[in-house]
Formats: sequence, C-alpha cells, structure tokens
Amino acid sequence: MTLPLIIYRSLRQHALSTVITAGSIALACGLLMCVWMVKTQSQAAFTQTTTGFDAVLGARGSKLQLVLNAIFHLEASPGNVAAADFEAVRKHPMIKTAIPIAVGDNLRGYRLVGTVPELFTNVELVPGKKFSVVAGGKVFNPEAKEAVAGSFAAQRLGLKVGDTFRPFHGLAFDAKAEHADDYTITGILAPTNTPADRVVWIPLGGLQTMSGHDAKTATDVSAVLIQLRTPMAGLQLDLLYNKQGNRLTFAYPVGAIVAELFGKIAWFDQVLTLVAYLVALVAAGSVLASIYNSMSARQRDLAILRALGAKRRTIFGAVLAEAACIGALGAVVGFAIYFGLYAGIASLIRAQTGVVLDVAAGHPVLWICPLAMVGLCALGGVVPALKAYRTPVAETLAPVS
Repeated sequence: MTLPLIIYRSLRQHALSTVITAGSIALACGLLMCVWMVKTQSQAAFTQTTTGFDAVLGARGSKLQLVLNAIFHLEASPGNVAAADFEAVRKHPMIKTAIPIAVGDNLRGYRLVGTVPELFTNVELVPGKKFSVVAGGKVFNPEAKEAVAGSFAAQRLGLKVGDTFRPFHGLAFDAKAEHADDYTITGILAPTNTPADRVVWIPLGGLQTMSGHDAKTATDVSAVLIQLRTPMAGLQLDLLYNKQGNRLTFAYPVGAIVAELFGKIAWFDQVLTLVAYLVALVAAGSVLASIYNSMSARQRDLAILRALGAKRRTIFGAVLAEAACIGALGAVVGFAIYFGLYAGIASLIRAQTGVVLDVAAGHPVLWICPLAMVGLCALGGVVPALKAYRTPVAETLAPVS
C-alpha cells in the first residue's frame, strides 16, 4: 500500500471532520489574505489618487479634511476661499494650473461640484490622459445650466445625455431641500477609476449663484486644486500660506497627507490582522484535535499496516502528510473565500469613495499565506503523528478476552 493511498483512505474515512477542519483553515487563509491585500492595495490606491493635482488650497483648517473634501469628495468643506485669494493663486508664477471648485449640493446623494471647463480640457489625470466625454456628449457651457456626470454617478442615477434634474441643498440627500434650478446633462465622463467618477459636475457660477445660497458668498470657492511648476514651489508655498499666513491652508503633497490617515487607523488593521492570526491558530489546533481524536479508532489499522511491513517513519509521515493535505485543501478553498471577500470590499470602497482596488493584483502574501497555513497544519499533525509512531503492534493486535 502506497503512502498516497493511505492518506486518501484516511481522509475519505473521516470525511466530515476533514471538511469541517479544512473549512476553518480556508476561512483563516482567506481572511488573512484579504486583510493584507485590502490594507496594502487601499493605502497604495488612496495615496496615489491625486486626480492630477499636486496640492489643494482652502480655508484655514485641517489639511486632511481639505484633501478629503477637494480630491476625494468625502468631507465637508472647512470654509471658503475669497475670489481675491483665488485670483492671487491663479496668477502666482510658481503655479502652473489653478482649478476652483465649489461644493454644498447633491443629486440624490451624489455630490454636485461646481468648477470650470478647464478641469476637463486642460488637466491631465496622469501624464498623457485627460478627462474625456463619451460619444454623443460634450463639456458643459460655463454660462448655461448644464452638467457633466461622472461615470459611476451616471450609472447609479440612471443619467444620460439630455436628461434634466434639480439639485438638492446640502451634502446629504434630503427630498425636501430641492432647488428650483433645472440642469441638463450634456455629457457623461469616461471612467477614470478615481473619486471624480462619483461626482456630477456643473458650472462654478451655477453652484455659487444657485437659488437658496447666500448671495454674500456668491464669488467664493470651496477650494482650489493646484498643479505646481516645480516640487520646490510646494515647499515655498507651504511656508507662505501655512507658516507665515493665518487665513488659508496649503495642503501639500496630497499623497503624504492621505498617508497620515492610514497612520491614524493603523490600529484597526492590526486588530483585523490579529483576529486573522487567531483564526489561523484555532484552525491549526482543530487539525491537531481532529487527527489526534481519531487515533484511538485508527490504532488497529495502523498496527495492521505495521504488521504488513510499514515502517514507523512511514506511519509518522502518513499522519503528517494527512495534516498537510487538510491544510492544502483549506488553502485552495481559501482562495475562493479571499476573492469573494476582496471583491465585495473593493466594490464597497468604490461605491463609497470612487477609489478602485485592483482585485487581480498580485502580492507575495498570496503564496506565503497558503504555504504558511500548510506548514502550520503539518506542525499541528506532529503530536498525533508521534502517537501513531508509538503504536504498539503486538498489544494492539492481541485478541481481547
């Protein structure tokens, strides 16, 4: 009888415990890989998402809040930037491009952002790639009540070119807070896989002067998205606005500021990782318990194998290999759990933030974790393997009187 056949028959004979044990291993393996990939992929995606801008200028306050509001369209605006300040920034010799935005309204829960057409015609999201409008549409006229919808917002809201809508006041949807202004969709943006996909864009002046807004702030903007001519310009403007000034905040560089957010929630990642490790240890323990508890029922079978010529090391290796096979089975199923969990979390992150995680991305953890689980299960099989190794042949096969 060959070693693989011994292992196969043992696994089949104890199919229920094998399936249950492999299931716990699969859960541990899938959870570990998912936690690790979500952590690394989300941090990379968020810190690299700048939508083509180097910095953000806004009202005095938190840099992180300013970036989350202007780049990710998540937070409320910390305040307004006066028209005079925007003009001064726009004409500054160190600044290549300055795009104003204004926020404060929504379309059934999706943020409306007022801006200028230059955002779509002049700004490169990444080198060589600008915003583009899908066939049959165009960028809005800054003097008209028109709008351009991001791809994700258009899909969820069912918008198409030619549709009309009325905005709702505030960043949270309230059916009673509808404005009287009617806007027409002139274009749908091609997907960018950035938070811009979740936004409905309208002319800056349209949002500033919309019915129900404070006329005193009709020329103010919520923030200014900035492209710098040189990295050194960012350091000089940081000194100008953050160190010497006291009215405005210059958030630079965007990626480093977002990284601070992940630094603040690192404890949450550690908790999830700890839970995954504990699940892995429990799974390994279940392998030990499952095989060890079956040793009493299998002693006679093992003794017969010994009597037929099987060596002690063969029996020892068979039990170890059985534990490793259970771990391998769990690791394979763990990939299915991993992909299911990761795809669900990636979909949720995209829906809430517009940031897209690459579900097909590779990482060393995707092979390290399964191998580690197999090794851990094999380690859990050492104790029952020793018990099998020490099975006394004569005493076990002796007839019971």
